Amino acid sequence: MLEIGCGPGVAAELVCARLTRGHLLATDRSPVAVTRTTNRNRAAVSSGRLAVRQVALNDLDLVDGELDKAFCVNVNLFWVGSAQRELQLLGRALRSGGRLFILYGADGPTGSDRITPKVAEACRTAGFADVETLSADHGIGVTAQAP
Repeated sequence: MLEIGCGPGVAAELVCARLTRGHLLATDRSPVAVTRTTNRNRAAVSSGRLAVRQVALNDLDLVDGELDKAFCVNVNLFWVGSAQRELQLLGRALRSGGRLFILYGADGPTGSDRITPKVAEACRTAGFADVETLSADHGIGVTAQAP
């Protein structure tokens, strides 16, 4: 599983607490975020359930089909630009049928009408299938299935 933009490591902590098999690779461009995630999740790192790397998504070297799921929370990359290179990288790295989750909290950067249509269209353009927009009191997002 891949987390894009791990920030302070809250999502990594929640995911690793529930992992019964496999592991999570948490990434962020920020060295501060990587340090915070690593410090917050020392036991998961020590056990091998979590690896943390400082890297931008488009510089990440992933093997085709190695991921079951990829997700991000409050990462603006996917709605402020086309992110086609990054989405194509994710489409290759996810196994066929693997899921991508691009999520934003309720206190996100702007309204869902500006974010989810743009992200959904970018996912479709990158070849993802079963693209769905999500909306709830606690947040918004897009989920898509790798080809």
